[in-house]
Amino acid sequence: MRHLQRMRSVFKCVLFVPITLCAIYLISPSVKLLIGFIPMEKCHLESAKYLDSSVDASLNLQSRPDVQTCTYWKAAIIWEGLFDARLYDEMHKMKGSSVALTVFAVGRYLDAYLHTFLNSAEQHFMVGLPVTYYVFTDMPEKVPNIKLSPLRSMKVIKVEKNSRWQDISMMRMKSISDVIESDIRHHCTHVFCFDVDQVFTGRFGSEALGDSVALLHAHYYHLPKYLYTYDRNPNSKAYMKTGDFYYHAAIFGGSWKNVKALTEACYQGIMEDKRNNVEALWHDESHLNKYMLLHKPSKVLSPEYCWDTSIGFRRDIQVTRLLWAPKYYDTLRTP
Repeated sequence: MRHLQRMRSVFKCVLFVPITLCAIYLISPSVKLLIGFIPMEKCHLESAKYLDSSVDASLNLQSRPDVQTCTYWKAAIIWEGLFDARLYDEMHKMKGSSVALTVFAVGRYLDAYLHTFLNSAEQHFMVGLPVTYYVFTDMPEKVPNIKLSPLRSMKVIKVEKNSRWQDISMMRMKSISDVIESDIRHHCTHVFCFDVDQVFTGRFGSEALGDSVALLHAHYYHLPKYLYTYDRNPNSKAYMKTGDFYYHAAIFGGSWKNVKALTEACYQGIMEDKRNNVEALWHDESHLNKYMLLHKPSKVLSPEYCWDTSIGFRRDIQVTRLLWAPKYYDTLRTP
């Protein structure tokens, strides 16, 4: 019995240390500044022709020696300076690429964020390509009437409002999977899933398209891996001892087939945890990280594609394409 108690104490300490260190990082501007000087790993490929995706063969992987531009499984990490935007746009127009953007605006989040999110997306998201916005909300009558550009359309899907914000976040996986099966797969080649509390501020274009796309979390990409806050509970389906990167669930995407597979797998993991009275540390984000560990993304987006200005200056962030909007958790999140 004493041995069991000792083991439980050790487990709690192992979990407590990285969370505590990350908390210190999040609240200390000086620590955030110093973290930015920790070097990233470097791309081991001399040329983009060795990438698994032939679409990315035009990337100049060596143009950004200050950051990691590819993964060990030969997927590109997209940064400013690596790609020719015109070339990507022309290529995807020739291929007939079309994009579904899914976003959830439930409860008070609709009034606080949706109008700004959609307006900014019209200016910067996949400009020149056909885009369909899929807005999931419990209040369809309150969705703003946005003037859409040619080749753009919007579909509003009513969803039930869960009592807890955690459940709203996790249950979106099933809603996305269902609408891919019933609608998106018939009209779009790719899907991107976004949190609504964000604002597009620069080009978020066709260079981001891929079979399976993940995003480096802005607060973790310079941190050592032992500080990544993966779910460490072995009773959860999201359990991870270690991983490749820490991915942010505020954005993920890919072909409709791959996004459907991801959302189905995450939903199944969430439901199995519920049956076992377990909840992953960071909810659907923990399950997404587990999925991406087992099914490597074919493309990774740098934190340019979802930046938090509270981090402060980082020399490697040359542009910002999407910014975290101010978070009003105390007033917006349902307890």
